[in-house]
Formats: sequence, C-alpha cells, structure tokens
Amino acid sequence: MHSSSLIGHTQELLGVILQSKKPADVLMDTFFRAHKYLGSHDRKFVSEKTYGTLRHLRKCGLLVSAVTEELHETVGEEDNILLMVAAYVCVQEQRREITPEDISSKLKNSRLQEKMDHIFQFFSKPVPGRSETTATRIGVEHSFPDWMVQKFIEQFGELEAEKICASLNEVAPITLRVNTLKATVEQCQAELRKQGIETTPTHWSPFGLQLSKRINVFSVPTFREGWFEVQDEGSQLLPVFMDPKPNAKLLDVCAGAGGKTLEFAALMKNRGEIFATDINSFRLEELRKRTKRAGVQNVRVQHIESIEDLLERYSLFFDVVFVDAPCSGVGTIRRNPGMKWMVTEQTVAEVSEKQRSILHASAQLVKPGGRLVYATCTLLKQENEDTV
Repeated sequence: MHSSSLIGHTQELLGVILQSKKPADVLMDTFFRAHKYLGSHDRKFVSEKTYGTLRHLRKCGLLVSAVTEELHETVGEEDNILLMVAAYVCVQEQRREITPEDISSKLKNSRLQEKMDHIFQFFSKPVPGRSETTATRIGVEHSFPDWMVQKFIEQFGELEAEKICASLNEVAPITLRVNTLKATVEQCQAELRKQGIETTPTHWSPFGLQLSKRINVFSVPTFREGWFEVQDEGSQLLPVFMDPKPNAKLLDVCAGAGGKTLEFAALMKNRGEIFATDINSFRLEELRKRTKRAGVQNVRVQHIESIEDLLERYSLFFDVVFVDAPCSGVGTIRRNPGMKWMVTEQTVAEVSEKQRSILHASAQLVKPGGRLVYATCTLLKQENEDTV
C-alpha cells in the first residue's frame, strides 16, 4: 500500500486512541481486525508511526502549535494528528518513510498543503519555547507530564529521572517465559528455531527467551501446546525471587489473567495449592483457559467481590499471600505510552488508598510464620514504599 494511504490509516487509528481511555494495544488490535486487508508490512508501518507519535506526543504537539502559529494557520483535529505524525518522523526517525507530499495529500487545509516542505524543515529544528524548570525541560524532551517527571526527580535525582523517561520511551521487547511443566528453556528455544523463530535467553530470568524480531507468537504451534507464555522479564522475576515451595498453600490475590499464577504452578511443579482470585471475572476466565493450555493442575480459580470475601473462611490459612496490587502502571509505559496522559496525581492518590486496604486485609490471611509479598508495576514511591 502507498505510504500516503498508510498515513491515512495512522491518522485514523491515532485519532481513535487519543479519544479513548482504553489501552492503545487493545484499540490497535481491534483496528487491525477491522482492516484485515492490511498486510504485515502495512501493519508494521501503522503501528510504529502510531506508537512513536504517542511516545513523543508532547514534543510533537508543541512543534505543531509552534509552526501553525508562525504560519498564522488554524488546524482541525484530523490535520493536527497528521502534523504530529510528521513531527514524530522528522524528530525521531533517522530514515524517513514518508515525504511532505504524503502528508499534504491527506491535509484538509489547502494552505498548509503548499507549505509542507517548510513545515518539515521546521520540525527538524529544536523544539521552540521556554523550559522554566528542570521537570518541564525533561518533560518536553521526553514527552512526559511535569508532575510525573517531578516525582521521578524527587525519588531518583535529575540524572536518573531523565534516564527513566528515556527508557520508558523505548520499544519493549517481546519476551517469552518457558513453561517448565512442558519443556526446558533449551528445548523450547530449539523447537522455536525449527519454526524459524530466533530467540536469546534473558539476562536475569532463568526461564525467559527474548524474540530477535517482532512476530505474532500466538499463532505458533508451541504456544498453542502450552510451551510458553508472553511475559516481561521483570514480571517473571517476582515468582523466582519468592521461590514458593512445592507443598505450599499460596494465594494470588489479584491474579488477573494469571501470568504469575502460571509461573507459581511451574515453580511448585504442579504440587501444593494455588488459590487465584480477582474481582474481574473476564480475566479469570482467561486464566482458566491458560491453565488448561499450560497443563496446570494445582490452581483453584475463584471470583470475589472484594478481598473481604476471603477473610472469614481463610483467616491465617496461607503459607504465602501474594498481592500484585492494582496500581497506576507507570512502570509499563513502554507498552502503553498513552498511559502517561491518563494517569494523574489524583489517580495515584486514589489507587494508593486501595492498595493499603487490600494489603491490610491480605495480611490477615497469612498463617503465623508465613509470608506476605507485595508488588506493583509502578515506579512511584507513593504506591510502593509509602504503602508498605
């Protein structure tokens, strides 16, 4: 498909994402299912430009505002999105896959169509404007909200805060966790290689394989046979550090779709008892499907309305209670860059209260001498150290 047509699809998808509160990856999957005529190269183009613009939304928005102000032009929402995509390509991509003509062919503002060469040159210059504070400077450069950058600075210092922002703008790799109930890491890697899929062992997780290139692993035979799950390396490490004993009674309070639940089962060699609970019945249904595919036999899945549902029956019952608490998800921005602009300081305050409530109730379920483990996927002290 011609690049100008792909730019039109990118504009459409980005518009949907910016108007929704749903995660970008969910909306993107829905979009591609509705546009099945897009080939793998086309989907790659659209997804890269969409995610790239989302990652650098603040900087791109400032550039568009500056150039339209200089040209004394006003732009509608659709043209604004097109120009932000152009800004992203000019600022962040070393090899430009689109030209001024590709953008101008989709613009509704005819006057801007005639000035696209100038606009591309403008976008290639440093972002104009003032940077009154360190948080603003970093926030503009890496497209993060000032309040979040300020939190990072207070916790980690200016240098580390900027490194964190830069790292959260990187493209996350696709990492697999080998299901040791079915295969060893070496066996899985060899089988994937036979299917034309190259991987490398992860640096920290003993069960991880990182894909050399992005592919749809859910259509791979070894996935359907339960040999592996898609799971970030950091997520894989939590059960490894916990090292649950095979005969333990373990409660996974906020199990969700059960990525860590399945790893607990493998570490416990399908022995002992794992209770997986959550308030989201749809995610638990997905867990049931995954346990069947993975050959897991020691997991009991239970829907609850709240953690209090467990207190009467399971007080002081479990050897290990694992609280993978609901959180702001700041640590997962690489996978959901639009989250930067959905999370607010009020969001963090509200979720912190919920975390404390869950943690307090969960502590009452641990038997004497047992362990209570708390984890989140956020970087914010307010949801971690301040909660425990």
